[in-house]
Amino acid sequence: MPPLLALTLCIAFVYFMLRLEAKQSPDVSKAIWIPTIWMLSAASKPLAAWFRVSSADPESGSSLDRAFLIVLIIAALWILFKRGFDWSSAMKDNSWLMILIVFMLISVLWSSIPDISFKRWARELLAVLMAFVVLSEPSPRRAMESVLRRTAYILIPFSPVLIKYFPQYGVEYTRWSGRRLWVGVAMQKNGLGRLCMIVAFFLIWSLIRRWQGKNPSVWKYQTHFEIIILAITLWLITGGQKTSATSLIALSMGLLSYATFYFMKKKGKTVGASLLMLIIAIIILYGTTSVFTGQLKFGFITSAAGRDETLTGRTDIWARLLPVAMKKPILGGGFGGFWTPGTRDAFRISGSHNGYLDVLIGLGFVGLVLVSVFLLSSCRKAHQVLDVDFDWGVLWIGFIIMAVAHNIAESSINSFAHQLTAILLFFSITAKSMLYRTRPS
Repeated sequence: MPPLLALTLCIAFVYFMLRLEAKQSPDVSKAIWIPTIWMLSAASKPLAAWFRVSSADPESGSSLDRAFLIVLIIAALWILFKRGFDWSSAMKDNSWLMILIVFMLISVLWSSIPDISFKRWARELLAVLMAFVVLSEPSPRRAMESVLRRTAYILIPFSPVLIKYFPQYGVEYTRWSGRRLWVGVAMQKNGLGRLCMIVAFFLIWSLIRRWQGKNPSVWKYQTHFEIIILAITLWLITGGQKTSATSLIALSMGLLSYATFYFMKKKGKTVGASLLMLIIAIIILYGTTSVFTGQLKFGFITSAAGRDETLTGRTDIWARLLPVAMKKPILGGGFGGFWTPGTRDAFRISGSHNGYLDVLIGLGFVGLVLVSVFLLSSCRKAHQVLDVDFDWGVLWIGFIIMAVAHNIAESSINSFAHQLTAILLFFSITAKSMLYRTRPS
């Protein structure tokens, strides 16, 4: 099939699915396209990569990407002010998040590259603004579900088209080994794995709700098309030259938590908030201590996913980066102040492959505590939502478990500008609106 024809058919399919999504969520305003576009950009390549801007710096961002983000900031602020958004109430309801954001900003002062660090922090502020836009909707829950569904409908179909017909965008060659890897719409293989993990979990949740009669389709074949998108998602996460083992393990843990909650509900039981928060705390502690011990326990899990106990040399990477974190262990080296093209060349790695280590490098143990408190606070809110909307609460809890597990061997929890952490941010900020609403139909 000619590449142009394949692209045209893909665009037509995506457009058709988006029309179905619009019919499915008539109470969601057009303003939600602003956080949707932002979420799409967080999960895919920056504009500089799409338009081949050779001078683009993937760390601080190109002028094209900065202009794009500024437009989104202006649009978000305009929407919020037009709607008379209650800023003080929103910040008060998310006090731990606000403390974390402020600490990130203050840490810019002791960064070795404060100008770039501030630009990176501005992306964190933008993520919060996007969540506020969702909160300002008449039904934040339906708005957020719409954002997740649109992300799946757009990004997944385009990925195999790019891989097969436009390899200059859909395929990458590793910088040091030259290995060919699938990336699709994402910037890296691991980014594609994370996107597929998120989409797979959401679509499985959505399809089960539809099977239960809670989320009826607007067209009799919509379910069939969503199953096709799910099949493509699972093929992308397991196919290609190299399986995304970390994403598969995290997805399995999310689905296990999903099944556990539903099984216990049928038995008339539930997992207490304290126990759930303890489980999350243990996973965070395990992910952090693994960096210091230099080894991963429960090697049978990684072996089952086709990896050794070092998760393809990740423990070696941790050993090289840990001394960097321990130079400034309390407050860190400043938010966004470490990773640059120069440090990547010096260490010959693309990242730390551990979100907790990345937090330690940038924000120290103080930052790690604040991030952990935010996650535990989010977990507590999710448990409260279970009483109002059990399905939505279980979805939220599944994303939390996937996030803390995924960051043991990958890194995203150090920034709200990453898709997985952004989803937790959206959940957390819109939580209070859920607690005062009746169970949705």
